[in-house]
Amino acid sequence: MSQQNVELVKRAFEHFQAKGDFMEEITRPDFVWDMSMFHGWPEQQVYEGLDEARRFMREWTEPFDDWDLELEAIHDVDDERVLAIVRQHGRSRSSGLLVDMVFGQLFTIRVGQQTRMEMYSDPAEALRVVGLEE
Repeated sequence: MSQQNVELVKRAFEHFQAKGDFMEEITRPDFVWDMSMFHGWPEQQVYEGLDEARRFMREWTEPFDDWDLELEAIHDVDDERVLAIVRQHGRSRSSGLLVDMVFGQLFTIRVGQQTRMEMYSDPAEALRVVGLEE
């Protein structure tokens, strides 16, 4: 089952890159986007529901031109969890500065659907949390 979950997360990333939206057929309507592990995040900590996750992504990407997301690594953690190491880059609309950032996303998958994602500002911390030291 865990390799299936890795493939599911890969498909979700590919879909997001192509469409700019979550893949509804593999994302539960009550999906939780958890920012509480993202150090210094000043906004809402937990976004409950697919509509709230979409709102988060709109607000997250709105300040950028040429924003892109790349899956750098993916780790099968256990039967229900997959850790993705992700790089985002873009150019700030207001300052023109380039932004390049790497972070971790820990997905929980149940019955073939994403139910939760915990975002880590430090990929090394995400790896430690799941027992996969860098």
